[in-house]
Amino acid sequence: MADSSVSVSVPQQHTLLIALNRPNQRNAITPDLAREIGHVLDWFDNEPSLWVVVLTGEGDTFCAGADLKSWHASQSSDVISEQQDIASSLHGFASISRRRTSLKPIIAAVNGPAYGGGVEIILNCDLVVASTDAVFALPEVKRGVVAAQGGIPRLARVAGHQLASEMLLLGNTITALEARDKYRFINIITSPAEVLPTALALARTITSNSPDAVQSTKEGLLIAQHVGNVDEAVVSHALSAASGRVWNGQNIKEGLAAFVEKRTPKWTNPAKL
Repeated sequence: MADSSVSVSVPQQHTLLIALNRPNQRNAITPDLAREIGHVLDWFDNEPSLWVVVLTGEGDTFCAGADLKSWHASQSSDVISEQQDIASSLHGFASISRRRTSLKPIIAAVNGPAYGGGVEIILNCDLVVASTDAVFALPEVKRGVVAAQGGIPRLARVAGHQLASEMLLLGNTITALEARDKYRFINIITSPAEVLPTALALARTITSNSPDAVQSTKEGLLIAQHVGNVDEAVVSHALSAASGRVWNGQNIKEGLAAFVEKRTPKWTNPAKL
């Protein structure tokens, strides 16, 4: 997309690459950019030939969160409207932080610092690769606002109440190493030059697997986050449309045949649900 705040490409088979493209504004998110990202991801979700998306930022910052200058200029005096906007947002910050409808994996290639909503985006990704010089913060309390678009419950789940409180109540910055080993929302740390290649390598591993099985497995993970016990989660997952597609589709037949014949499976695009 020329002259756009988001760059979109297909760098390898079955993989969409989205790059936030406001490097001079540290890839801060405006309402227009959020809508643009949403349109791209809605298209991605409905394109059977694309099985995984990698998200990164242009320049030396992943995402500085909301564009505070834009937010300040457009802030409504209607407090109830602000609250309702958050509560009714289908996909959350940047159309990513609460995106629950997509069963396709999202990989974050964190090329530099992530603040506020940038961290909320990362917390809703399935796999996260971060640069050694990336840093992370949820500094909303320092600006009189709240990490209200999914960051609070997600961080509490992965890090626990007390560690989540350190980030959320103090608003302090942490390193990539702390994000991986202490707060547990980073998978891989690598050199700045290797962040995107590493993320794309993970995408290739994912796309070497059955897309039907991958998407059903992600659905199982999402169900597990919202259901109170194992039996209920298993039943909900087993009876879902994505699971039905696995058991009734061509890729399960291809996977089993390839195993018996000792060859590499040749997966086909999954049927639309």
